[in-house]
Amino acid sequence: MSTRDGYVPTVVDRAWIEATAAPVHPVLAMIEAAAGPDGIPILDREAGRVLTALAAGRRRIVEVGTAYGYSTLCMGLGQPADGTIVTIDPDRSRTERARGWWRQAGIPDARIVVVNRPALEAFAAALAEPALAGPFDLAFVDALKHEYGAYLEAIIPRLVPGALVIADNVLWAGRVSGERPTSPGDGTDALRAFNAAVMRDLRFTATILPVGDGLLLAGFRG
Repeated sequence: MSTRDGYVPTVVDRAWIEATAAPVHPVLAMIEAAAGPDGIPILDREAGRVLTALAAGRRRIVEVGTAYGYSTLCMGLGQPADGTIVTIDPDRSRTERARGWWRQAGIPDARIVVVNRPALEAFAAALAEPALAGPFDLAFVDALKHEYGAYLEAIIPRLVPGALVIADNVLWAGRVSGERPTSPGDGTDALRAFNAAVMRDLRFTATILPVGDGLLLAGFRG
């Protein structure tokens, strides 16, 4: 990510972007403040802004991995007022907290459907989970790294042509590129395989943005 003169954006550049951007939504700031002490991983703020922008005009969104609902809210704030989100997470206690924050942000309950089941189980039981039938015009994936490939294959039949698939943590704090060491079973190999598969999949036009912990963006050709 450099210009022709070799310049690479620095921490100072990112600080300038943060200072120039609109203030973070107060409810997003609440979630950030709660997630750290609770040890709950959430989307990086910079990546959250990207997600909000990409949700503009997307009316049917599916999300794999709710946690405290930070990314859900980012998308909910960006999509049209008549849009809906189906978000999947087996941890009911977390999603109930998330629901409280969404309400504080003014998102009506009817706009966000929570499915409290493991994602692959929920997709396999789509008849029992009618909200997951689709079709969807945006899918966001941020859950078990070794299941990313399986999530994608479950989501693809539910996408409309032109849909956007976004996956978080695809750089895995430098481990995917080899910048940092890995350990067996840490998800690095699965993420490398997932990235390579999507980038070469003719059903998609894909790239990776080095934002936050890495966002994979893939436009579905249909």
